[in-house]
Amino acid sequence: MKGDRVEAVVDTGQGGVQTFEIVATRAGRRIEVTSARGIVEVSEVTRGGNPVRTGRFMASRVIALVEHPAMEGRESRVDVETRRRMVSPGPATRSASSADHHS
Repeated sequence: MKGDRVEAVVDTGQGGVQTFEIVATRAGRRIEVTSARGIVEVSEVTRGGNPVRTGRFMASRVIALVEHPAMEGRESRVDVETRRRMVSPGPATRSASSADHHS
C-alpha cells in the first residue's frame, strides 16, 4: 500500500487559492510536515529518512494542510491517537528532579 498524502491550500496573493497535493509515490515512503522560520515544508521521505521531494510554502500564505493517513490493509485506516499523561508532582518526583539538577 502506498504511504501518506497531504493537500496544501495556499493563498496565491491575487485573491485566489491554489491546492498542491504531495503524495508518497512508493510503498514504504511517508510524508513529513515541518514548520520553521515562517516556512512550511512538506517532504516525501524514504524508509531510511532521506527526502525524495520537498515542497516549501510561506507559512503566512498557507490556508490549510489536509493530511490523509496511509491505509493499513484493505479495510481499516491507521488509528491516530494522542495520549496525555497527567502526573501530579508528588514528593518522589520533586526530590528526584532536584537531585538531578543540583549534582
